[in-house]
Amino acid sequence: MLTTVLEFEKPISELEIKIKELESLSESNHIDVSEEITVLSKKLEETKKKVYSDLTPWQRVQLARHPNRPYTLDYIERIFTDFIELHGDRRFAEDPAIVGGFAKLDGMPVMLIGTQKGRNIKENVYRNFGCPHPEGYRKAIRLMALADLAHIPIITFIDTPGAFPGVASEERHVGEAIAVNLRDMFSLNVPVLAIVIGEGGSGGALGIGVGNKVLIMEHAYYSVITPEGCAAILWKDRTFSPKAAEALKLISSELFKMGLVDDIIPEPIGGAHYNYDKAAELVKKAIIKNLKDLSSKTQETLKEERYQRFRHIGKFTEEKIIKEEIPSIPVQ
Repeated sequence: MLTTVLEFEKPISELEIKIKELESLSESNHIDVSEEITVLSKKLEETKKKVYSDLTPWQRVQLARHPNRPYTLDYIERIFTDFIELHGDRRFAEDPAIVGGFAKLDGMPVMLIGTQKGRNIKENVYRNFGCPHPEGYRKAIRLMALADLAHIPIITFIDTPGAFPGVASEERHVGEAIAVNLRDMFSLNVPVLAIVIGEGGSGGALGIGVGNKVLIMEHAYYSVITPEGCAAILWKDRTFSPKAAEALKLISSELFKMGLVDDIIPEPIGGAHYNYDKAAELVKKAIIKNLKDLSSKTQETLKEERYQRFRHIGKFTEEKIIKEEIPSIPVQ
């Protein structure tokens, strides 16, 4: 049952509460209400399908931020074995907003790197609400260089509204740290698989997102700016966030149409927060499939395809400009 209920999830939550009450009544009073529970359970599944199949872009953004949604460490726990977390950027400090280290995927060594949020206030303060500092990105590229040296694939999990925009972050050059990551990720000789599991916000996401393949979960989003940030700039009013979310074309289906992501990973009915194990199973299946496709390619092919993938994002048109004849000015 949901512990945090979004506005559009209330009909689902009400049915879950009723089912829970009937189960409790049956247990405490030894009354057979199995038929009623079956009817309500069927109605619950139908309501889930109806609600989650017709979500607006803004509702999908809310779902991507759902506090019960599985985070990077939840997927690592369920998909990989022998995870050894590595810390620090060897320059300034450790940044808990980005986690990473060696692990095994069905016996195959891989390097895992991902942004990590917290479940409560204490954890979120520790993880900086999933917004990395410069040292987080420097740690990430250090671990990628280790993976390159060891000739093992890199898998990144993206779930951040963006890099931390505070004074301390700017003092330590967060823009430069992200730029270095973008540059150096293009030169990696190993396969890089990036997966947007929740929020994919701005350069904060792209700082660990330069992959040969970029996948996105069904209810995640990937955007140059958050809807709130866009609304604040364009309309000077954050109440326009739903309108901004629609205009940004940030949901998985729109991103796939535009070629910004290579595949959409389906989620359990209702979203990944309803069933962590099933969500992890679907993510693992996508990882294995894509790594298999990439493993047969040469180092030069991997680098070239990674470069071309991002080089061809976006379109532009050219128009012939007719310049009016400018009269010559006599030299004095």
